[in-house]
Amino acid sequence: MAKILEVSRVPPFADSSDSHSDFSLPLTFCDTSWFKFPPVERLFFYSLPQPKQTFLDSTIPKLKNSLSLTLQHFLPLAGNLTWPRHSPKPIILYTPNDGVSLTVAESNAAQDFDFLSADHPREAASFHPFVPNLKVTETGASAISVQITLFPNRGFCIGVTCHHAVLDGKSTAMFMKSWAYICRSEKPGSLPDQLKPFFDRSVIRDPDGLDIFYVNQWLASTKHIDPNPFQFLPSLDVPSDLVRATFELTRADIAKLRQKVLSSWDKQEKLHLTSFALTLSYMAVGILTATEEDHKLAIKKQKVNLLFAVDYRNRLRPPVPENYFGNCVGLQGSYEDLREVFKDIHADQDALPVMAAKVSDLMKKLEEDVMEGAAEKFSKRQSEFAKGNMRVIAVAGSPRLGVYDVDFGWGKPNKVEVVSIDRTGAISMAESRDGSGGIEVGVVLKKSELDGFTSFFLAGLETHV
Repeated sequence: MAKILEVSRVPPFADSSDSHSDFSLPLTFCDTSWFKFPPVERLFFYSLPQPKQTFLDSTIPKLKNSLSLTLQHFLPLAGNLTWPRHSPKPIILYTPNDGVSLTVAESNAAQDFDFLSADHPREAASFHPFVPNLKVTETGASAISVQITLFPNRGFCIGVTCHHAVLDGKSTAMFMKSWAYICRSEKPGSLPDQLKPFFDRSVIRDPDGLDIFYVNQWLASTKHIDPNPFQFLPSLDVPSDLVRATFELTRADIAKLRQKVLSSWDKQEKLHLTSFALTLSYMAVGILTATEEDHKLAIKKQKVNLLFAVDYRNRLRPPVPENYFGNCVGLQGSYEDLREVFKDIHADQDALPVMAAKVSDLMKKLEEDVMEGAAEKFSKRQSEFAKGNMRVIAVAGSPRLGVYDVDFGWGKPNKVEVVSIDRTGAISMAESRDGSGGIEVGVVLKKSELDGFTSFFLAGLETHV
């Protein structure tokens, strides 16, 4: 548990002329497609053996001041998502005196730092006290909120909760790297070019009016749940037997998986076998295997679908700058029931090549026009979600975000967790902490399922030689 020590609002640095006037951004179709998705919650754990008073007197002021300085470059994050009366869609609006909600807390048990920042199975709910909530009312929602929790004489963690209609993973990583850069920099007023956010929304072309179409689809499909347009989709409950663990695939492991798939592939078609595709394929087979027993016992069978987010910045025409701030991602996936696909695979057959081929087909489709049939794809996805009784193997984060580069001056994070996957059923991906080119994967399952998944994960790497 965590004891709340302070709740404050951190505004953008007052010496910035921009912070003294309103700043607004319209939502593009990339934003409105995520309008009611549950917020994304991340935790960054840092080792820093300071006593409580030293942390409160020196480290907290430094983090607060650097956050304020950073917000002058990221004004939308200090603002709110709101819906002007005569606007056909919501906007992000910053007004003077807005700021980010910052909670400072203290863990009741310093030893929890090592427990929570490890890879072994831990109760999923034990992470919840360290992530802040987003404020949501009938008139709007916060863009982000932050919580800093001290583990006395051991370290601290920074929890960041982000509204998915305001920013994607790449923009979140850019903000966190900017905050860290300013915190450790001797010249805190400026940012390197790659961290300067690009706000011009005109680069996202939308001749078909998808922005408003997506908003209207969201409102129509959720009004029976909650009439508040800013309320998120209901999240899954987090039962007490749900646990999370981290698994790492090294570059050597991924090479083994690639060789295993290729040695079993006798078709002329060339497979798309990137590290991401192989990792997703291996994890998906593991989850299907680990949850098979519960599936057999269930009276009402769950479909299993596969989805992953795709960065559109270099896929839109014309391309969008890499430092574009906001959302520029779409979803790619398949709505065929994976259990049906794999039910005919014999016990002595390896499911990995079959799954890798499925993922490869989805990746290859990204070489086409990603916007073709966008409205129909969105409606199909909403229809599938509305049916319920489905499990989605999705991916939060990406090995390309560089979350382990977020160094505030006390070293790289000991661990980064995407807490919100325990409410969405997704897995998380990040680059390996040691920079060796591997991939770190976060998985949340029931305790009994995680035991089965772990056995599959370890045994598969031993046999895939």
